[in-house]
Amino acid sequence: MQHAVGSPLPPPHQPGQGPHAGWASAAHHPGPHPGAAQGPAPVPPPPPAPGFPAPSGPVPPAPAHHVPGPPAPDATGHVPLPPGGPVGVPAAAPAALPDPTTTTLAVLLIGPAGAGKTSVAKYWADHRRVPTAHISLDDVREWVRSGFADPQSGWNDNSEAQYRLARRTCGFAARNFLANGISCILDDAVFPDRPVVGLGGWKRHVGPGLLPVVLLPGLDIVLERNAERSGNRRLTDEEVARIHGRMAGWYGSGLPIIDNSQLDVPATARVLDEVLARAIASPPSW
Repeated sequence: MQHAVGSPLPPPHQPGQGPHAGWASAAHHPGPHPGAAQGPAPVPPPPPAPGFPAPSGPVPPAPAHHVPGPPAPDATGHVPLPPGGPVGVPAAAPAALPDPTTTTLAVLLIGPAGAGKTSVAKYWADHRRVPTAHISLDDVREWVRSGFADPQSGWNDNSEAQYRLARRTCGFAARNFLANGISCILDDAVFPDRPVVGLGGWKRHVGPGLLPVVLLPGLDIVLERNAERSGNRRLTDEEVARIHGRMAGWYGSGLPIIDNSQLDVPATARVLDEVLARAIASPPSW
């Protein structure tokens, strides 16, 4: 039997009973006496009034109901992902700003190379009063060893595919942490001019409760920090300037922006908590 999408499925069959067993509307009534005129099924008599004997005759059985047993214990302590999995929008405190340091959150820290995303995310996660995980998109991309497609060697279909795969992996990890009561902070250089594969992609993979915050210091600060990098994390000055210019598109987007040009990592983390408290009370529209 097929059921329309969204309609409730019938209760499971009980052993030894027909397909309608367990439905409240399918109570069984005894059939008519042979030779009696066929008519509507008899209705059980009402209970007797106090002081009167109960009527004689067969009493129809009560409808069968399926009562599920207790769930099987899980000795591993794993909590399965909820159906549809994405984290919902966190509830706001009615009177005062909630304390973001004790709330289970999913945060996306956005910014150009050299903005300090990774340093701030690690510090913020280290100093939370609730369990918190840091998920770095670059770290997950670099899980691929043989065949790693480095965008610095040329952005192509292969590097794009690995980027998308890493983002989905980060999203799944975030949902798994959140389902087990662990907050998470993700960091990525998301561009405002690519909403479908950028911010929209993170929203699809993590959920509408994801709180995006932009770190955007001045270009001179970004260039200085990038110069201190090594390996494939270090970009050319031209590439850093191009990325920083594209990130300026976040101004006017409605997302909270932190200019951490004159802030060290602990001070930036404190400002991030203030921004998140306001975002929980009034989630940004994105």
